[in-house]
Amino acid sequence: MTDPKLPPQFLERLKAVTDKRPKTVIKHILKHGHITTEELRQKYGYDHPPRAAKDVRDQGIPLETFYVKREDGRRIGAYRFGDPSAIRRGFLGGRRVFSKAFKTALAQQNGVRCGICFQEYEERYLQIDHRVPYAVAGDVAFDEADTSSFMLVCASCNRAKSWSCEHCRNSTELKSVEICQTCYWASPQSYSHIAMQDARRLDLVWLGDETKTYDVLKQAAETSSQSMPDYVKKVLRRLAPKK
Repeated sequence: MTDPKLPPQFLERLKAVTDKRPKTVIKHILKHGHITTEELRQKYGYDHPPRAAKDVRDQGIPLETFYVKREDGRRIGAYRFGDPSAIRRGFLGGRRVFSKAFKTALAQQNGVRCGICFQEYEERYLQIDHRVPYAVAGDVAFDEADTSSFMLVCASCNRAKSWSCEHCRNSTELKSVEICQTCYWASPQSYSHIAMQDARRLDLVWLGDETKTYDVLKQAAETSSQSMPDYVKKVLRRLAPKK
């Protein structure tokens, strides 16, 4: 049964979702009012319920997370529709599948390297990433000629960015494209914050003969009972120009 309180426009948007996993979640909520993490696992076979919920949110559909009690009194997570007015444009259809030609264009423009740590990789090991996270801006007015809004990233940096963005207030509440554009994760070479924190970050990798320098630094750090990051910062502070 469909909730009669849901606006017709919201219902039409729900019906327009065709991808299997988000459509399954939506149909269940429409019929029962909510869906539990247990139902997602046991009834539908989705071993990672938050991923299924994220698929719905990736369609621009607002979902709320709350808790319900099972018969044995144990609390479990559940999802229901959020405020229909919070529905977001530019998300219908979910995440875009990028073409091979688009990935090649990014590699030709910026080199076959990660856009965050700047290390070179074989192209197959790099992933296309939105500079402004999809959760904030979606794929509004996507144009394959607009390579400036995307970058190639390695799997490690992609995971680090995802974790940081998922815990950033702008990603969860504010949804400001401008805030994202001035973040380290969108523009590592020119930024004013990292996930809205006053922070700076530098990823260093020693390759080949450079590893000898790393080993010397590591030994010196151990001798002074300091971690490598703290010791390297100490060395850099001594070399930094005085203001």
